[in-house]
Amino acid sequence: MAMWGVVAVGSAIFALMVYAVRSGLAVGLDEAVLLALRDPQDLSDAWGPPWFEDTAAELTALGGYPILTVVAVFVIAVLILLRHRAAALFLAGALGGGTLLSTGLKSLFERPRPDLVDHLDRTFTSSFPSGHATVSMLAYLTLAAVAIRFVPRHSVRVFIPVSAFLLALIIGGSRVYLGVHWPSDVIAGWAAGATWASLCWLAAHYWTAHRATGDELGHSET
Repeated sequence: MAMWGVVAVGSAIFALMVYAVRSGLAVGLDEAVLLALRDPQDLSDAWGPPWFEDTAAELTALGGYPILTVVAVFVIAVLILLRHRAAALFLAGALGGGTLLSTGLKSLFERPRPDLVDHLDRTFTSSFPSGHATVSMLAYLTLAAVAIRFVPRHSVRVFIPVSAFLLALIIGGSRVYLGVHWPSDVIAGWAAGATWASLCWLAAHYWTAHRATGDELGHSET
C-alpha cells in the first residue's frame, strides 16, 4: 500500500509540474531560486566558496550515466555470480526501462535549459524533466530495494532506502545549484524516478507472490 501511495503522489506531482511549466506558473519560483543561488553582482558566481562549487560538481556526477552504469554493471555481475539471477534481471530491467523513460520524457517536452545564469556544468539534452534527478532517484532506490532483500536487520533495511532517497535529493539539488536545471525540472525528475522505482518494486512483488502461490498449488496437487 505504501508503494501504491508513492506511485499516486509521484504521478500527481509530476502532472502538477507539467501543468506549472506549460502554463507559466513555474517561471517566478524557478527564476527566484536560481537567482538566490548566485551573486547578484555576478551571475556566473554561485553561492559559497570555490570548494563548495567543486563539491557540487562532484556530487552531481553521481547521477550521471557513466557512474550509474558502472555501479549497475558491477552489482548485476555480483548478483549473477551469487546465482541471484532474478534480482539481476529485475535490476537490469528497472534501470534500463527507467533510462528509456527519462530519455522519452525529455524528447516529449523539449524544454530549453535555463539561460538566466551561467552553467557550471556541461549539458547535451533538453531540460524537463531533469535526467540526473530522474535516473538517480530510480537507480538508487532500485539498488536499495535489491540490497535490503539480503539484509535481515530492520534498522539497516530502513537506513538503506532512506540514504538512497537523500542521495538522490542531493544530486537533484546540485543540478539547480549548478544552473543547468530549473527547480521544476528537478522536482518533476524526482517524482518520475520515485514513481518508476515504486512500479518496478510492485511488479517484482506481485510476480514473486504469484510464483510462490503457483509453487504452493503445485505442491498441494502433488
